[in-house]
Amino acid sequence: MATYVIVGAGLAGAKAAQTLREEGFDGEIVLIGAERERPYERPPLSKDFLQGRSERETIFVHGPEWYADNGVDLRLGIGVTRIELDHHLVRLGNGSRQPYDKLLIATGAAPRRLPGPGHYLRTVEDSEALKERLAQSRSVLIVGASWIGLETAAAARAAGCAVTVVEPEPTALNRALGPELGDVFARLHARNGVDLRFGTAAAEITDTGVRLSSGERLSADLVVVGIGAAPEVGLARDAGLEVGQGVLTDAALRTSHPDVFAAGDVAEWFHPLYGRRVRVEHWANALHGGPAAARSMLGQEVVYDAIPYFYTDQYDLGMEFSGDIEGYDEIVYRGDVDSLEFIAYWLRDSRVIAGMNVNTWDVVDDIQQLIRSGVPVNPKELATGQP
Repeated sequence: MATYVIVGAGLAGAKAAQTLREEGFDGEIVLIGAERERPYERPPLSKDFLQGRSERETIFVHGPEWYADNGVDLRLGIGVTRIELDHHLVRLGNGSRQPYDKLLIATGAAPRRLPGPGHYLRTVEDSEALKERLAQSRSVLIVGASWIGLETAAAARAAGCAVTVVEPEPTALNRALGPELGDVFARLHARNGVDLRFGTAAAEITDTGVRLSSGERLSADLVVVGIGAAPEVGLARDAGLEVGQGVLTDAALRTSHPDVFAAGDVAEWFHPLYGRRVRVEHWANALHGGPAAARSMLGQEVVYDAIPYFYTDQYDLGMEFSGDIEGYDEIVYRGDVDSLEFIAYWLRDSRVIAGMNVNTWDVVDDIQQLIRSGVPVNPKELATGQP
């Protein structure tokens, strides 16, 4: 009987285990996670759960009984310390060894850190601790106008805290959305009372606040750091697998070893639509990448070409984003940007490469179809017609 081992008990790993069973795999499935919590989804940690609008039980991928009922050996609170490709086994932190026939690496990513005592948001424990701290704090300083940073800023304002955001880029989300749409989010937070400090970095974090690169010191009851995440590629690299920004795979999520696969935040896979490798740290990639990897492990023909997708909720703004803005040369708007009800399209050579719908719904499929088609569009018609 074959044994499939999944290293990383997050959303990608849990959905891979589920898909293996749904596709008829009757061998042993071992799902190993360093956290003590069973697999859960991370977006609520900086959104509804952080703001107390959803209960803890709603974040989990499966109920507590699902793993035993489906024959999944869930091992929590223990990390994998080494992958031995030649012997087809992994070594665990408790000294035990686990053989495998096929292996999935779904180790995710970890927050990038700065020296000093800042708070980080990655796990459910982080979110619970931050929720408690927000209730106790009057002032919050956030390092990084990232998605995590801005969602935390919205939660802090909802908790009644004075909020300052420090960001070395010229505006919010500059790399993710470009300056034009980044400014939309900057204005949103400014209207909601956030003090935004762009073009300056945090040089030092202390118990009482932050010293900026300009030399200015800002005091705060709580400092939260949201400056991005780094993929957990150490196990793969040490095992001798090919690694770039993430664990390198082909379009079937197979690594440089034929019996080892990667999915989720840690995977840098060849994307047929873009003709290059991409790495995506968002929820939808884990949701769809885990099942794709599972089917690939089973020997099915898999071409994983999901268009990157992300969503956020901040104050009265709800947004969905699809695509990749790299190399855009034009932005076309449909709707009213000032009233925050619009669609933005990023174009390159008159072709739609990304789209973002703000407080406008049921258009994601149409936007993604436009991206996939690669057909030239008329900007004027795009601004007024149907997506």
